[in-house]
Amino acid sequence: MLANSDLALRLFLQLALILTVGRLVGWLARLIQQPQVVGEMIAGILLGPSLFGWVWPAAQGWLFPGQSMSLLFGLSQVGVALYMFLVGVEFHTGLLVGRLRRAFSVSLAGTLVPLALGAGIGYGLARQPGLFGAKAHPNDAALFLGTALAITAFPVLARIIQTRGLAGTPLGTLVLAAGAVSDGAAWCVLAVVLATLDHSWLLAAKAIGGAGAYAALVLTLGPKVFGRLNRQAERGGGVSQPILATTLLLVLLGAWFTDAIGIHPVLGAFLLGAAMPRGVLSRELLRLLEPVTVVLLLPLFFVYSGLNTRLDLVNTPTLWSITVLLLAAACVGKGGACWLAARFHGEEPRAALAVGTLMNARGLMELIIANIGLQRAIIQPPMFSMLVTMAIVTTLLATPAFEWVYGTRARRAGLLGPAV
Repeated sequence: MLANSDLALRLFLQLALILTVGRLVGWLARLIQQPQVVGEMIAGILLGPSLFGWVWPAAQGWLFPGQSMSLLFGLSQVGVALYMFLVGVEFHTGLLVGRLRRAFSVSLAGTLVPLALGAGIGYGLARQPGLFGAKAHPNDAALFLGTALAITAFPVLARIIQTRGLAGTPLGTLVLAAGAVSDGAAWCVLAVVLATLDHSWLLAAKAIGGAGAYAALVLTLGPKVFGRLNRQAERGGGVSQPILATTLLLVLLGAWFTDAIGIHPVLGAFLLGAAMPRGVLSRELLRLLEPVTVVLLLPLFFVYSGLNTRLDLVNTPTLWSITVLLLAAACVGKGGACWLAARFHGEEPRAALAVGTLMNARGLMELIIANIGLQRAIIQPPMFSMLVTMAIVTTLLATPAFEWVYGTRARRAGLLGPAV
């Protein structure tokens, strides 16, 4: 049993190592035209038992003792919530006028098709030893795996859109809106899965009803509250400490509420950011919060997930075949369905392909879903590792696929800013 002082000492070393490895691997990722966040995902795997723990298990076990995991998990949740709030702040709701039908159609197709494919695969694999927990009924396994394939990497998607120069464009806004709706639906399905595990449909009703009530409250009262704070910031020539404290308090309470009702805190934080009017307040919050959130806090979640990932558990031809099957179903189901829906609503062919390639990224949200499944014993470590592999591969594919089908051509036409 480590004393609190020893845990604090380990935490400082953990943060220093995470920062170093995250920036280094992120720099290497940018050299091959991948966003920083992809490098941070890979860095999380490298610091876990799949590499660091395999090469030097004694050092990895000393640096990341089991007692420190709860602290690392808590800090990672704060980082994810703050990041999603900043994503919401940059979300241009005005560009959605006239595109809501399109966004809902893309999100619906991109949720139902992979959900059905994943459910079919999950039901077929439910009795396969070592993949799902003992208390998970085949229906639970089917719905969970369907949700895992239907999820979109909303935070990673936002990062890719920003680094590719899509922020504020109609295409970028369409993809972000579709991703937000798709993830909201996926979280509702996950709430149903958790409700069946707990034999309580009240849990699902609380999650879905509470999410709807929260969204209605935030999107109606939020602009008024933040508008008042924005006027105070304009009069004061910037964001004062009381204004910053009030904003952070609202974000933390929003994240707490959506977490308490069974919907992940990232959605609560994002909606608060989306409710904020553009002005001095939004610009200053981005300037003040983004560097620490993106550079230090967000990578903690990737490392936490990496510490639970053991790629050596996927060690037979059968398990690798299942991994390839999941990857193929994820790409065809999500990317193909979103592409078809975008084409149906009149997007030109290359733009529709861009929608499909971007929506196919899973990244951070997939890791969240997989962690919940592992913590609730719906899945076992080999399936967790398969889902992490699928998350990394689909996210790695998103940027080069987007550049191939749309990015270079659009940049030459002046429709996108330079990739950064």
